[in-house]
Amino acid sequence: MKPEFVGYLEGRDTADRLRLGEFDIGGTGSTPPILAAASGLSVTYVAASSPRPANGAILVSKTAGIDKIADLKGSTVALVDGSFLTYFLAKRLEEGGLKLTDIQRHDMAPVPSREALKAGTVTAWVAMAPHLEQSLASGEFRVLAYCGDLIPNRSLFWTIRDRGLSKETMQEFAGELQHLGREIAADPEKAAALLAAGGDETERRAWTRVVSERNWQAIAALPALLREQQTEADTLFGHGDLPARLTIDTASDEEILR
Repeated sequence: MKPEFVGYLEGRDTADRLRLGEFDIGGTGSTPPILAAASGLSVTYVAASSPRPANGAILVSKTAGIDKIADLKGSTVALVDGSFLTYFLAKRLEEGGLKLTDIQRHDMAPVPSREALKAGTVTAWVAMAPHLEQSLASGEFRVLAYCGDLIPNRSLFWTIRDRGLSKETMQEFAGELQHLGREIAADPEKAAALLAAGGDETERRAWTRVVSERNWQAIAALPALLREQQTEADTLFGHGDLPARLTIDTASDEEILR
């Protein structure tokens, strides 16, 4: 395909960047395309990773008197809000009879979140790889709840109708992702080195563990994936994070599969 890779730091900016034409397909967690659709954009799902059950956990200080999810009521929680971490947190809070409105969310990047938890200015931190692994290795925190199979936690590749991508292009893109997944699985050390570029040896080792433990198989935008997205949209609406109930548009996505 001879693609041009566009790197950027904030996955929550994907919808705006697609709208501005900075690229044609974005890769994010499951939540940004839902928020994009809720804002009025016509989202089309192209492909997805396999589920990633290890990529997320709620951390608390070892000295905090937080023993169960219900204990978070009224507390402050740091996370990258508007990412899959919001959905993960919502589902875990439900287990304790809570909603997102029962806590105070602090939208913070991973490193400041870790420092805030260490300083005690937040009660909990919803962390993801590789910061999760690095922080647990320090021995300062404990896991209140892992993501596990609570949510699918896939990486999703999506576009908007205004980008005008053909069905053939999207099918080819999904095929390239599957090829790339096989290459990563065959050489996880190389992939980890790319991900940790500019970081230290600790970060490279953390990425090596993450890469080696993941399933790198990619799938096209199958109906089951769209049902997962509908479930997440319904959850976020129930917690008050969407202004209106959202119906995932499957018509264009089903066309990709034909």
